[in-house]
Amino acid sequence: MRLPARRFIALFGVLSLAAVATGCAVAAASGVPWPVWVRNPAAWFLGAVLAGPILAFARRRALVGFLVAAPVGLAASLLGPGQQGVHRWLDVGAAQLNAAEIALPPAIVALAVLGRDRAWPWLAAAVVMALLIAQPDASQATAFGVALMAVIATVRRSYPARAAAMGLLGVAVAVSWLRLDTLAPVPEVEEIMRLAWAISPLVAVVAWVALLGATASLALARTRQTAAALALASYAVSTALVPEVGHFPVPLVGIAVSPILGLWLGAAVVAAQGRQCAYPGGIGRLRSR
Repeated sequence: MRLPARRFIALFGVLSLAAVATGCAVAAASGVPWPVWVRNPAAWFLGAVLAGPILAFARRRALVGFLVAAPVGLAASLLGPGQQGVHRWLDVGAAQLNAAEIALPPAIVALAVLGRDRAWPWLAAAVVMALLIAQPDASQATAFGVALMAVIATVRRSYPARAAAMGLLGVAVAVSWLRLDTLAPVPEVEEIMRLAWAISPLVAVVAWVALLGATASLALARTRQTAAALALASYAVSTALVPEVGHFPVPLVGIAVSPILGLWLGAAVVAAQGRQCAYPGGIGRLRSR
């Protein structure tokens, strides 16, 4: 089942809000001060607002911009002071934003669309993977690698070429796990599911259902290339599961604004591709109907 743009965005909005709300409830019940957890619903609202113009105007040139922004943003994060040798964040006023969590979702969609008939998007993807290893960030490197594999599986290349590309990705992901950071986990960020279980197993089940439902729903977008939606969903589900084997932020449910904004951007960009497919004449033609 593939959903048209408006229905897809509505579904993702409802499911992601459920995940965010569950995480806020768990954080509040665990004693996290409200000025901390209130950032998540604020980020959700901002993401929903940004989705509107992206959905209307994210054409091919915008895809180029999103794809270029990913390596630029990751490279900029390496210039910051970092924490214990880890460089993942960009300082935006008083906020620290995770560059990969914001930039990768729309970049993955752009790669799936542009990479079918051009070579340079794959060079950008290679640079992104190298920067993720340099940060280091095994969680994002793993999720990005899974997303790239979903795209590679659909491109029109010989089987040996695709197998070799997937092999190289596997090596890159393995290398990222050799450079795990030593940062202490923040309970409401990386261990939010443990906090949910401590409150009640039922609360933990609700949190997992909301999280997996929201991330998996990204595969339901109607797009010109099915690989775009599948790659985005593969990335999102991977970021949800990887925290089970390491101290990594849990998207949507965990108290962190970057994955909320990033997944909203990715959802809007992938939905925009389906909208252009249905209305090739552009947004002006859509309004005239």
